[in-house]
Amino acid sequence: MNMEPTGIEPQRPTGWAFAAQIGLSIAVLSALMAIGAGFGSRFELWHFRTGFSFLQWGAMGGAAAAIVSLIPLIGLWRRRGSQRQIVLALLGFTIGITIFAIPVQWMMTARRVPPIHDITTDTEHPPAFVAILKVRQGAPNPAEYGGPEIAAQQRSGYPELGPIVLPLSPDQAFERALAAARSMGWQIVDANREEGRIEATDTTFWFGFKDDVVIRITPADQGSRIDVRSVSRVGRSDVGTNARRIENYLKKLQKSGM
Repeated sequence: MNMEPTGIEPQRPTGWAFAAQIGLSIAVLSALMAIGAGFGSRFELWHFRTGFSFLQWGAMGGAAAAIVSLIPLIGLWRRRGSQRQIVLALLGFTIGITIFAIPVQWMMTARRVPPIHDITTDTEHPPAFVAILKVRQGAPNPAEYGGPEIAAQQRSGYPELGPIVLPLSPDQAFERALAAARSMGWQIVDANREEGRIEATDTTFWFGFKDDVVIRITPADQGSRIDVRSVSRVGRSDVGTNARRIENYLKKLQKSGM
């Protein structure tokens, strides 16, 4: 049997390449922890506050992965490492920094918006929940509006948020408002044409938070006025979610008539 050396030795990972592999492994584990943090809460495997803790740990792991991956990325780039090694280091850095950036962005948004969870287009006479009250029983956040203090915080944080007027009769406006609510993917709880009231629940994708929405249609000089109110069941601050929901709904409602 010929045991002569062939002159070709298997390549062993260099120190930079090994560090890149470690960084990518940390990044993947951190990403799995962050993703699982939300979906575990959504499917009630643990409390959402536990999910936030997992997300925080995932973010810290993402930051560590970004640092561990950046060092070999620079080293491999300078020493002209193989394309595969550079891609691994770059992938670890990208995943890590993305996982770290998500909660950081939430924190920055939370500092920018008012710490409230009840948003409405009519702060003086906000639309009231009726049918959905049974569903909200036991929710930490009440369905009753918080009054002038909440209204003042909303006007400060979302000064442009207000009702819209559609050039339609109340019946026509009701149909369009109901169709727009369904197109948002909300679960319709009640649609009372006589009272001009639509109630629905929206479930967020990641953590599965349930926020309740009530839409009020009333006659106006130029047609029908549409007011919307969106309230979170849990949490002190909604990080701007309810305001964005109302804005997106009203935009869709306006575009549906074009």
